[in-house]
Amino acid sequence: MTIKKAWAVWKGGIKDGGGTISTETGVLSEAPYGFKSRFENGKGTNPEELIGAGHAGCFSMALSLMLGEAGLTPEKIETHTAVTLDKVGEGFEITTIHLDVAARIPGADQAKFEEIANKAKEGCPVSKLFKAKITMEARLET
Repeated sequence: MTIKKAWAVWKGGIKDGGGTISTETGVLSEAPYGFKSRFENGKGTNPEELIGAGHAGCFSMALSLMLGEAGLTPEKIETHTAVTLDKVGEGFEITTIHLDVAARIPGADQAKFEEIANKAKEGCPVSKLFKAKITMEARLET
């Protein structure tokens, strides 16, 4: 079992307050976040951006693993995410996450790549965490 730790500290009200997010590795160390960085264009990070980064990283690793199992070695996998936060009822929900992946894989064809990419989209541990609809566009580069 692997356990990774992170924490957040929040001070003040929802609109006038602010917080910091940190990780045990120190990659994030008191990174600021708040209402403006989440719902407007303020400085700092936000949970959706961090979720998107985590999902992109997890998916890319899962895709690399599954390509290797198929006898293919990627030169490069680049995954971008778009995490949508919508008002639903009285609150907010992450309703969709879109993966946009481009990969350079010698010896692969588009059909096989899409098949493996879809398996990675479903099988990545972060994908399994979400109830949101996850969509994807997968392009094989030459």
